[in-house]
This record gives sequence, structure tokens and C-alpha cells, in this order.
Amino acid sequence: MGGPETAPATLDLGGHRHDLTRRALVMGILNRTPDSFYDKGATYALDDLYARAAMLVADGADILDIGGVKAGPGPEVTEAEELERVVPVVAGLVDRFGTPVSVDTWRASVARASYAEGAVMGNDISGLADPDYVVAASEFGAAVVITHIRLAPRVADPEPHYDDVVAEVAAFLAERADRARAAGIPPERIVLDAGLDLGKTAAQSLTLLRASRTLAALGYPLLLSASNKTFLGAILDLELTERREASLGAAALGISWGCRLLRVHDVKGTCRVRDALAAVSAAA
Repeated sequence: MGGPETAPATLDLGGHRHDLTRRALVMGILNRTPDSFYDKGATYALDDLYARAAMLVADGADILDIGGVKAGPGPEVTEAEELERVVPVVAGLVDRFGTPVSVDTWRASVARASYAEGAVMGNDISGLADPDYVVAASEFGAAVVITHIRLAPRVADPEPHYDDVVAEVAAFLAERADRARAAGIPPERIVLDAGLDLGKTAAQSLTLLRASRTLAALGYPLLLSASNKTFLGAILDLELTERREASLGAAALGISWGCRLLRVHDVKGTCRVRDALAAVSAAA
């Protein structure tokens, strides 16, 4: 089927169309996990999570992305436990805030239950491994983020090999976008993510970041998830708590190279970067 000739100028989130022509959207990360790689469970308790959500909204988040299982290896989280962690929080976020809610899950059952509570997007780092994922999104009119991963979520991949990482990631994303469209999801509800750090070395992640224009040319909004990631620490020899400026730099490059959504921890800083770039572009 193939993607449209040019990336859609809008992203449809729950029937509201966001203009992406000159303004990228900032997605604030919320973790309902006791072992998240970045905050180490700081927002697992509901009071702490809702306080964090309120701060992200005040800082300008366009989307709140809530997840109940970390991407990397760790103790098993059953489907029932993920549903318990995530679905009531989706309902609470929708009730408290007017900000669109995305659910960070690779399980179609969790996505479906979250859509029923008002989530408008599913953020799937498995790249649609669950065939029911697109069916659920189509039924509820939800958007999907399709992420490239070499193996699977929670599976260690210490020595990933690609003959041509950009070509292979692009082919994977194009095929999965075709699958979503065949299920009835229109281009304005499909987002692609190269999956930096997910089965990639630091050098491969940098290569994919530099190739953002190529991936954006597939014809769908491109999401950048680089915030505080391992590849930034490896390239610049930075500990996890030292990567804020590097993350903002990656966001600036991503926006300038065609990324239209940014999934981040530092919403306020990223919004300032986004708005500064937009002002310069408008002046030009």
C-alpha cells in the first residue's frame, strides 16, 4: 500500500486534529512502574503520579503518555497487573485534565481497556506484534505509535546487528504502517518511531537520529523518543541524571530534521526548544 506522498499535516487524537506543520507536539512521560529506568518508581504511588501529571500539563504537555511496564528486562508483569496499574490511571487522567492521553503498552487488551476509558492513542514499542492491536485502535478511532524493535520488549539485545540500520528500520516501519492502514486506521492516526536504544547500539541510534528526514519521508508523523536514553550517555559519557542538556539537543535536532512528536521527561525545557525553533522558522 505504501505511505502517502507527504507526511500528514495533522495528527488526529480523539477527533481533534493537531496541526503539525510548524508545531511539534510534546508528549510527557508518566510511569506507573516501580522500576522505571529513569525515575526508579518515583511516580508509582497514585498521589505522586497525579502530581507529576499536573506538573507536565502546567509545563505545556500536548499529550500524556502513561505506561505500566518498563521496556527493558525486569520482573514479569502479568496482563492482569498491567491492566490494574494502567487503566484506572487513564480514567483518572482523562477526568482530571483536558490533555490527550496515550497508553504506553504492547498488549492489545490493555490498549483496548484504556481506549474505553478515554485514551486516544496507543504507544506500541513492539511494532504491532499483537495482531489485535490495530483492530482495537480501529474500533475506537485511536491513533497508534508504531515503534521499531529488533527482538521484543523486555528482551535483552546487547549485540544487535544490521546490514543497513536505516533501510531495515524504514522497511519495518513502512510494512507495519501498511498493516495499520489495512485495518482501517488512516494516515493521520499513524505515528512512526525508530526505537532508539531498542535493539540498537549507541552508534546505530545516532545513525537513526541523523536519518530522521529519511524516516519522516515514509509519509507519517515521526516520533522521537531520545530523552535521557542510554545512547546519549554512552556517546557523551554521561550518567543518567546528567543527560538533560543532551536530551534537549537531541530534541532540537529531531525537530529540525522532521520529527513531529517528542516523548520526553523534561516537558518545559522541550517546549521552550520547540517554540524557539518555531519562532526562528517564522522569522525566516
